[in-house]
Amino acid sequence: MKIALMDSGIGLLAATAAVRRLRPDADLVLSLDPDGMPWGPRTPQDLTERALAVAEAAAAHGPDALIIGCNTATVHALPTLRAHLEPAIPVIGTVPAIKPAAAGGGPVAIWATPATTGSPYQKALIRDFADGVDVAEVPCWGLAEAVEHADEAAIDAAITAAAALTPDDVTTVVLGCTHYELVVERIRAAVQRPGMPRLVLHGSAGAVAAQALRRIGSGPAPEATPLGTVTVLLSGREGALPTPALAYEEGRILQAVTPAP
Repeated sequence: MKIALMDSGIGLLAATAAVRRLRPDADLVLSLDPDGMPWGPRTPQDLTERALAVAEAAAAHGPDALIIGCNTATVHALPTLRAHLEPAIPVIGTVPAIKPAAAGGGPVAIWATPATTGSPYQKALIRDFADGVDVAEVPCWGLAEAVEHADEAAIDAAITAAAALTPDDVTTVVLGCTHYELVVERIRAAVQRPGMPRLVLHGSAGAVAAQALRRIGSGPAPEATPLGTVTVLLSGREGALPTPALAYEEGRILQAVTPAP
């Protein structure tokens, strides 16, 4: 089994680690775009062109499925990637976990990039899946960029600023950017209010990994022998995981995996 994941940067690590936990025997292809990152400020057409190039680089390695490990790329590029790659390669997008978060009754905060916060896309998800639930949209200025570069001081500052914008009565936080899942416990510590129930945080990595397995007709096998290899593509060139990835547990567990020959 071979699973490919793509993103402009290391936001794909959360979903990659989830796949690794479910199927330690799966070969992984990680396709990043250091030459074109960040994707967020790009126009939808430009972003889609970059995403398609990164996806095609991954597809050349013959994966059984491709995960878009980025919320923004999913919004803009998912239809194009599916048109180019399916049905030969199932393409799985990443959508903020608003539906399961709202099922808990709220109040809910959605932490997302400034570009996503208040966007028609996010508003539609709230309308469709959180109708009647108190939802606060929280822009997280600079957090994805800080996580991407493993800039500890910038991560702390961005989390502190976003926490200050989060209502005190929030019981659930949706992590609307894949980068945020790499610092989930730091977010919990910043938002948890004294005397309140333990904060519930919803990421997308686990659900995306499980959906990828379903799309290829397979299932979890966490007890499988961890023989899966890792191939890293940097704007189409084979390389190594970016150094900041090793600041996170999700990156370090991949370092111990044998690179593909």
